[in-house]
Amino acid sequence: MTSYTKYNFHKYTFCIFTEVPAAEVSALALHYTSKSGSEYSFTKEGVYRKSNHWGRAANCKWRLQSKGLDESSRVKVGFALWTEFHAINENDKLYFIEVDFDNEAVQYYHKNTSDSQTNYLRTAAATTKRVKEIRNLLSNTKKLTYWDAEEDLESLLSKVVHLLITTDFNLLQIKNELLNP
Repeated sequence: MTSYTKYNFHKYTFCIFTEVPAAEVSALALHYTSKSGSEYSFTKEGVYRKSNHWGRAANCKWRLQSKGLDESSRVKVGFALWTEFHAINENDKLYFIEVDFDNEAVQYYHKNTSDSQTNYLRTAAATTKRVKEIRNLLSNTKKLTYWDAEEDLESLLSKVVHLLITTDFNLLQIKNELLNP
């Protein structure tokens, strides 16, 4: 397992930064500004990043866990411990998906962000494709009304999404699995 520092955290890593108040970095020295304008301040424990863009950053996948601190500003400040960075590549099965049905939210995580060994892992490309498919289904459940299932839409949606998360089945295969057991 690689140890990350200010010298290597920006090379092919996954990390979920936690949003912090902008005032938290005002007294810190600015150590680096990227070409895209993101600002970085390093501490012994981790890194602060001030940026107006999150998600894909160069060759990294960095997400901001928002605390809703300043909704009026596009620029957000996040902090991550060095231990929260994880190595990534395009070929290995490193990611799993979780769904929050209450908020209709889908997120992916690096396998090392969880102690759970039951998560179904995918490559980066397969994860991106599956997350998009689940988001589309959550925002448009109309497709499922044509399945002639004997259960309510909410239960059917839950089962379909569970199979999308835990298998490589496509929607047609899932339909056959659920309607023709």
